[in-house]
Amino acid sequence: MEYVVRPNRTLRTSLLSFTAVAVLLAATACGSSDSGASSATGLNPPDLKAQSKLGKTEDQVNLVAWAGYVEDGSNDPKVDWVSDFEMQTGCQVNSKVAASSDEMVKLMKTGQYDAVSASGDASLRLIASGDAAPVNTSLVPNYKDVFSGLKNGAWNSVDGKMYGIPHGRGANLLMYNTQKVTPAPTSWSAVFDDAPKHKGHVTAYDSPIYIADAALYLKATKPELKIKNPYALDQKQFDAAVALLKKQSGNVGEYWSDYLKEISAFKSGDSVVGTTWQVIANLAQDEGAKVKAFVPKEGSTGWSDTWMISAKAKHPNCAYKWMDWIISPKVNAQVAEYFGEAPANSKACTETSDKSFCDTFHAADESYWKNIAFWNTPIEQCLDGRTDVKCVPYAKWVQAWTEIKG
Repeated sequence: MEYVVRPNRTLRTSLLSFTAVAVLLAATACGSSDSGASSATGLNPPDLKAQSKLGKTEDQVNLVAWAGYVEDGSNDPKVDWVSDFEMQTGCQVNSKVAASSDEMVKLMKTGQYDAVSASGDASLRLIASGDAAPVNTSLVPNYKDVFSGLKNGAWNSVDGKMYGIPHGRGANLLMYNTQKVTPAPTSWSAVFDDAPKHKGHVTAYDSPIYIADAALYLKATKPELKIKNPYALDQKQFDAAVALLKKQSGNVGEYWSDYLKEISAFKSGDSVVGTTWQVIANLAQDEGAKVKAFVPKEGSTGWSDTWMISAKAKHPNCAYKWMDWIISPKVNAQVAEYFGEAPANSKACTETSDKSFCDTFHAADESYWKNIAFWNTPIEQCLDGRTDVKCVPYAKWVQAWTEIKG
């Protein structure tokens, strides 16, 4: 990777749990009878109120997080942003690494945890079910410096009400072997319509959410389908995406979820073209693979994580202190470099050890992120605002993915 603080072996191993985000379930709770105003997406979350002011901090805070987000020096003595937080606030941090978004949702439903670093596929479920409370952003001073593109997203807000504090973001890129894939691709057609050119050497992300990648491609190439949002697919649109992926499967050599295996496959030539993350592309290049990665002309899917507070939080004041701490410039820079993602705080870019880090990860390039469709949870109420049809919920995506892979 092109920055100074590189993921160590412990983090590389622990980060495999992040890739288990593929194990997702559908949003089954879509609000209750005491819901507030209806949102444009069809979500009617319970009418919960955000905390109005901070009180005395409690003695602890219980967090659910992705590996690499809550580091206290136990994985690497040089990587610790928890100890200073504990000293400054008196809040003892207790954290549990979750292996999937589904696990995060289940843990938050127990009421034993105060906050969670939810990805877009989990955050919508937590909002809809009332397990996540709205946040009072005025109680998080560092929120003012969060990049505008991370505020009021479809995955972390409803009707303009924020349900979390943005942590960071990343894009799902197209990576190719520069020696074996010529001319250089410009489109996702390299892994769909043109996939037979590299039969057996195409790779794809192993997750039902990858159906959205096919939908994104069809949005651009099959305008007659009228796809507006790759996570809001009616039955006809969904069937078209599934059909495209079934056709693609005959050319796929490997579906990846372990990013170390993807690096190895590109180094050996077993894979020559497919989806990737920026952190994977950088590591692959560092290890000698002749690869390039980019956002194709159709745009791309991506992910954005948000710290959300439990509606049942027993330590809400410490939770608010944590949310402000984790997006403070210096700490947010440390997390971003350690994990390999674009930071949420605009001032974090002056704190990174590699001064080109934010350029590499397009942290401040909002025009770049406008072409990224961040992961969200498909539900029957179409996320694109349509009310004349029902969209295919995520449970059906899971079933279809099994069929696609055969």
